[in-house]
Amino acid sequence: MPLTMTQEVFITCAVTGSGSTQDRSPHVPRSPQQIADSAIAAAKAGAAIVHCHVRDPETGAPSRNVDHYREVTDRIRAAEVDVVLNLTAGMGGDLVFGDPESPLPLREDGTDMIGARARVAHVAECLPEICTLDCGTMNFAEADYVMTNTPGMLTAMGGMMTELGVKPEIEAFDTGHLWYAKQLVANGVLKAPALVQLCMGVPWGAPNDLNTFMAMVNNVPPDWTFSAFSLGRTQMAYVAAAVLAGGHVRVGLEDNLWLDKGVLAENWQLVERAASIIENMGARVIGPAEVRETLGLVKRAPAG
Repeated sequence: MPLTMTQEVFITCAVTGSGSTQDRSPHVPRSPQQIADSAIAAAKAGAAIVHCHVRDPETGAPSRNVDHYREVTDRIRAAEVDVVLNLTAGMGGDLVFGDPESPLPLREDGTDMIGARARVAHVAECLPEICTLDCGTMNFAEADYVMTNTPGMLTAMGGMMTELGVKPEIEAFDTGHLWYAKQLVANGVLKAPALVQLCMGVPWGAPNDLNTFMAMVNNVPPDWTFSAFSLGRTQMAYVAAAVLAGGHVRVGLEDNLWLDKGVLAENWQLVERAASIIENMGARVIGPAEVRETLGLVKRAPAG
């Protein structure tokens, strides 16, 4: 099928993530202020959406602390630059098994399994315009770690997000995740048209080859909006691929630490480079107001 290139493209910056990158680059933000400052700089560089996790300010380890999310949210909303806020809801579904001969009991270091309401507590508190919904269970990089998102859990979380008026960004790590996302819409749990992030090259989900990518793209309903990213050295290649395939773009330190070989990146630099690629392809980078109009979002006011 012929490709229909996106002419008006939004950039999402994934600011920090929950991976163990905190000691691999001094630019990975840890504290709520650092995360907010990095998100604001990315917005000034052209990101219409900032996707935020939070971390323990001392260790850099991933966190679910609602107070940290509140601080990040308030700082971003009080900034002089406008941006759409997207908070993760991917935490709290982590199972780490013992060795293959003794998988139970689960290992305490790394296992973090909580209920649906607790997984969206910070979303209910902060009311971002968008939050993520990882739309399936998968083996996730490490040998005995499983990212767990059962159909029942996704139905419960998705229903809460819809009730809160927060638009879910469906994170699809493989084609089956898109299959279930369409079922959630068919069941009335999520509203159409939906928003999807195609997550390429994350072990052990969809590999980042272009045949698999186009299989993912072809499984997105035509009235939905999709964005895409890949990891590490292929991050910028997927900026071009996503635009050519009719989608939007995600970059940021969650997915890639490098600007060039041997040169560690900051978030704003990755956004600038993505914007340059998009513009050199003949497309236009759009801002948060146009994203809100496209996705049907309502801007939230800063805390009074």
